[in-house]
Amino acid sequence: MMKKIGIQGIKGSYHDQVAKEYFGDSIEVNEFLSFDELADSVACGDSDFGIMAIENSIAGSIIPNYALIDNLNLNIVGEYFININHQLMVYPGVKIEDLKFVSSHPMALLQCKKFLKRYPNITLVEEKDTADVAKIIFKNEIKNTAAIASVEAAHIYGLDIIFSNIQTIKNNETRFVIISKDLSKNENDKASLKFSLSHETGSLASVLSILKNYNLNLTKIQSLPIVEIPWKYSFFIDTTFSNINDFNKAFELINDKAESLKLLGIYKNQMK
Repeated sequence: MMKKIGIQGIKGSYHDQVAKEYFGDSIEVNEFLSFDELADSVACGDSDFGIMAIENSIAGSIIPNYALIDNLNLNIVGEYFININHQLMVYPGVKIEDLKFVSSHPMALLQCKKFLKRYPNITLVEEKDTADVAKIIFKNEIKNTAAIASVEAAHIYGLDIIFSNIQTIKNNETRFVIISKDLSKNENDKASLKFSLSHETGSLASVLSILKNYNLNLTKIQSLPIVEIPWKYSFFIDTTFSNINDFNKAFELINDKAESLKLLGIYKNQMK
């Protein structure tokens, strides 16, 4: 039976690319135009796994996705990095001077900010998916709007690329996580945790000391507000390790120090 993989976006999107590179072509892809719908499909079992962008080397973390993984009790079972190369594409025959709008996902617009500043008379329009904009432009023969999307999207939906690789920084990498209802059973060397601490001096430093003492390398730390308690925060961290026993001991010690602690997943480190 083919695995059912949920993605945010449609065929030709970056999530679609990750799904095929990570799982191979023999998959059934479930398309969703929001991360909420994607996460819900994994939580209820309609999708076996989900592909979710979590952070970008230019634009930073996609904060709401941390909350989705946490609130729905999903598990991170893998990660995948791709270099994002954005293309400006139009209906065949359209030129840059014909454009009144550029439409794409907010993260894509943000990552191409420097290029777009060269055209102050063009209005930026945020949409839910890069590839979906390309599809709509071709289907409706829209000639005053350009999409920012992938080369694959231009090929699939028949658009002309008029400017290539328009992202501000050419090494524009996005990290995606693979989410599931179940924990990974493979041999792994990276973990994602969520914890909250008291407002005591040095409480965060004591957790970081535990990581150091047990040879765990902190690769990411992100704070999110605890919405029920004003000015109280949870910390989401990623850490790599070479010995699972060291990780387990550190986890126990952090549990003693923290007001709350949750394992969000153990998986294979893909960071280069």
